[in-house]
Amino acid sequence: MRSVPRRRPALSGLLLALFMVLAMALPAFSGHSAPAKDKSAILVVAFGTSVPEARKSFDDMDAAVREAFPGMPVQWAFTSNIIREKLAAEGRVTDSVPVALAKLLDAGVTRLAVQSLHAIPGEEFHEKLVHVVTNFDGFKKVAIGQPLMSTDADMAAVADTLLATFGPQRAEGEALVFMGHGTHHPANIYYPGLQWYLEQRDPLALVGTVEGTPGLEWVVAKLKEKGAAKALLVPLMSVAGDHARNDMAGDEDDSWKSVLAGEGIAARPVLQGLAELAPFRALWLNHLRQAVAGLDEN
Repeated sequence: MRSVPRRRPALSGLLLALFMVLAMALPAFSGHSAPAKDKSAILVVAFGTSVPEARKSFDDMDAAVREAFPGMPVQWAFTSNIIREKLAAEGRVTDSVPVALAKLLDAGVTRLAVQSLHAIPGEEFHEKLVHVVTNFDGFKKVAIGQPLMSTDADMAAVADTLLATFGPQRAEGEALVFMGHGTHHPANIYYPGLQWYLEQRDPLALVGTVEGTPGLEWVVAKLKEKGAAKALLVPLMSVAGDHARNDMAGDEDDSWKSVLAGEGIAARPVLQGLAELAPFRALWLNHLRQAVAGLDEN
């Protein structure tokens, strides 16, 4: 009787080949279950501007942030819907805070430092930055850097920096008038608070606001009370945008420059945003450093 040939050697070879394939594939499969490596980034958030000349503030701030934190990706977002729409009509796409957060998450960022370029912690900061960021899921850690003025120490530092920066630029007897935006939000109290700190240092340094308290009428009354015949007008904002160029320095009858001139006070406007100036960028960067340090906390 003819014997049937055995197939075991072929079967053994097949099993060995299958084992080798599986062994080679194991590292790839195991990589999917391994935890993703942490990636940190910075998101700078400003109200925004549609004035081309004012963008220098943001360009300078962007360069300062990248220099201070080399190796960390830096993204930007504007909180103003109106500004983003104006820029979009010009072909310049800018992100809102939610869109910027989604892009960063999609890029694999796990730890995010968000720095505000607002002057005070008002509605734009709380509603369009803090509220959105704290309710956005997906990041392992998010830390928020405070606006320019958030504490008593901040206001004292801002008062010192304002006087050190603009004091040498004024003529003898010339008052310093800082124009803030102002708000109906309770955070408007930061402007009178800053005024108190300035008064302790220089009786000819005043703070007024476009849409809050104290207003221009108060500024005019104070300048007259102090006998000031001239004033240096400075925007108390990160950029010298529409408010600075029109409400403060414009030629219209209701601009601060024109109103002061009508009261016999010669006004000399400064068209520089605070973020264009290194001493003020340093104050914002101090807040950002605190936020970046907070990313290492569990």
